Formats: sequence, structure tokens, C-alpha cells
Amino acid sequence: MRRTRRLWTDEEKRSICLQTVAPGVSVAQVARRYAVNANLIFKWLRDPRYAPDAASVPPSPEGSRFLPVEIVDAKPTPATRVAQNLIDIELSGGPRMRISGSYDPDALARLLRGLSV
Repeated sequence: MRRTRRLWTDEEKRSICLQTVAPGVSVAQVARRYAVNANLIFKWLRDPRYAPDAASVPPSPEGSRFLPVEIVDAKPTPATRVAQNLIDIELSGGPRMRISGSYDPDALARLLRGLSV
């Protein structure tokens, strides 16, 4: 049995490429949906004719945004214990964390995601 080569129109390529930038959707999922190799979609995404422009990308439902960061130059007093590798995190909902010493960045990221839900 011989396979026939599928020919995609420019509009179909644009539509498929646009679907890859939706929040929570991967290129592999879109490729499976259309029974096409994911590498072909990546090739289309590199082509400016098919790559979605910033204006056509839907906003993230989570409301992704930059959070304010404050860098404080705290002068330690004699009574203050100075720790190396100190991280002080205050989430908008009220929880506050202070991490000192060594830590696993992946575990910290999972913890923060769990607290922000």
C-alpha cells in the first residue's frame, strides 16, 4: 500500500500554527490532531508566512503578568543572624516563606505553584 503525500494550503498551515500557541496546547497535540509529524509544524512555525503574529495570539486565561519585585538593601543589625542563600517569598494571598541554605529549585517551584492555586 502506497502512502499519498498530503498537500496543505497556506491557510491550513496558518490555522495549524495558530493552534500551537494556545495556552496549554503543545505542538505534539496539534500534530496528532492533524496526523502530521510535529517536525513539519516546527518547520512551518519558523516560516514567517505561517508563524502567528503577536496580535493574533489569544491572551492567557491565567492572566499571566509580571509581578512586582522589590530589592531591599537591609543592613543587618548585631542581633540579626545573616544567612547565605536566603530567599524571602511573600505571595499575594498572604502566605510568606523564608528559605535559607541550599534548596532544590524544582521542588521550590512545585511548592510555589501549589500555594498559588
